[in-house]
Amino acid sequence: MNNIPPNVYYSIGDCNDSCNSYSSKIGDCNTSTDGSTSTSMYASNTSGGSISFGLGGGASNISLPNNQNINKFSVDPTNTSFIVLESGRYYITYQVNTTASLGVGAGTRILRNGAAIPGTILTPALGTSTYNNDCIASLNAGDTLSLQLFSTILLIATLLSANGSVGAALTIIKLQ
Repeated sequence: MNNIPPNVYYSIGDCNDSCNSYSSKIGDCNTSTDGSTSTSMYASNTSGGSISFGLGGGASNISLPNNQNINKFSVDPTNTSFIVLESGRYYITYQVNTTASLGVGAGTRILRNGAAIPGTILTPALGTSTYNNDCIASLNAGDTLSLQLFSTILLIATLLSANGSVGAALTIIKLQ
């Protein structure tokens, strides 16, 4: 983590599970005979778009319609909700990149069935345009996951999209 540029906030949380280190767990479980993980998904937003909030802030799930590589998950028609098809422990990582720094009070999180997964909430003390977070969480078949941008004061945010840049992305990998 020493190579992360200033104003890029990055954290690793265990999402209330007992494992505090995810690096040794990726690929250890739920693997095929060639060592690859069979249950995983990736989706991104490279087309940009504005996210508007009412006066005083709000929250909005981020659409991830691009570069979808989904195996044993399903996605809703708006590309904002991803449904877990198998129960287990999952490594979850996301990033959100905006065209301008969002002020204090803006943050990101992963929702599970409409409630924030505690280890995924990221609300920096300083304004930033880049949000990254990782965790391990136990998920149940049928759980619905969404990447959400929220703010207590922000009125509008624009996702990065220039030259195919990733404005937002979500990766979920089943560990066991």
